[in-house]
Amino acid sequence: MFPPESSSPQATSTTRSTARGEVERARLMSDVRDLVAILRGQPNELLPFEWVKHLAPQGEHSLGVQAIEVAHIIGSVDRYREFDRHYLPKEKHLDERWIGVRSAQLQGKELPPIQVYKVGELYFVKDGNHRVSVARRQGQAYIDAHVIELNVTVPPEESDTLTDLIIKGEYAQFLRATGLDVLVPGHREILFTTPGRYDKLLEHIRTRQYFLDRKPERAGLPPVTWEEAVVSWYERLYLRIVDNLDLHHVMFRFPGRTEADLYLWTMDHRYFLTQKYGHDVGSEEAARDFGKRHSPPAYKRLGQRMQLLLRGKLDSAM
Repeated sequence: MFPPESSSPQATSTTRSTARGEVERARLMSDVRDLVAILRGQPNELLPFEWVKHLAPQGEHSLGVQAIEVAHIIGSVDRYREFDRHYLPKEKHLDERWIGVRSAQLQGKELPPIQVYKVGELYFVKDGNHRVSVARRQGQAYIDAHVIELNVTVPPEESDTLTDLIIKGEYAQFLRATGLDVLVPGHREILFTTPGRYDKLLEHIRTRQYFLDRKPERAGLPPVTWEEAVVSWYERLYLRIVDNLDLHHVMFRFPGRTEADLYLWTMDHRYFLTQKYGHDVGSEEAARDFGKRHSPPAYKRLGQRMQLLLRGKLDSAM
């Protein structure tokens, strides 16, 4: 670990004064970014590494020392409350350590590699938070790091919230339970906007398996396997509904929602219509009727799009 600047007698008063001015400006910039984030309804905190457990990682391995992109460092193991999302220092008690690192940098001293966990294409700092803060403040593009990579099925994104990571962890478990990645390579992403929905998909697959087994043309044939049921559900149910949602422009009427959200709602609506009319109305009629009956009024959709735009989450297709 890099020693505190106060233990380095070689630091000159000039470099120390320069570094102090920089850290004070950095803290001021952090306050400004906090205010902007509040106005936009966006988070301005580093992601806690503890949240990564929700992605259900399957082991880890060392990648050794390598140069990593500073801009891809978005979280910390234990200092996530002390720096903002842009790694600007938030508290005055960080000044001396920050000044020490910056002074050493100004004197041309070589700083040791930081230590990070790699999750997808993003990084969480295990050791070296102040070095990252200084590097980012100076516009440094890369920094040397000891990298330990965690194996995750569904990687995080920089803008993810805790809820997003929980959902992605559930999605990873769904993919493992179904083998969809292997059975249908390149399948459409199936992400919800609220947790606790993947059990419903598994229920749909089990139901699909049950009814496929009971088709007259399967008499005398072996039982439908789980893998066959997964592929049939995806291609004959999920994709058909998604295609019909696109056909009738239903997705456009629900800003901020995903195909998976609309799939479940449409399936529930299909059941409602089937009970109402006494026969299966089919996926196209269910999608069309759901969009007609349940889409928010235009003024609400406009408000939702404005909120998404401010948060930087408005899909260009919407």
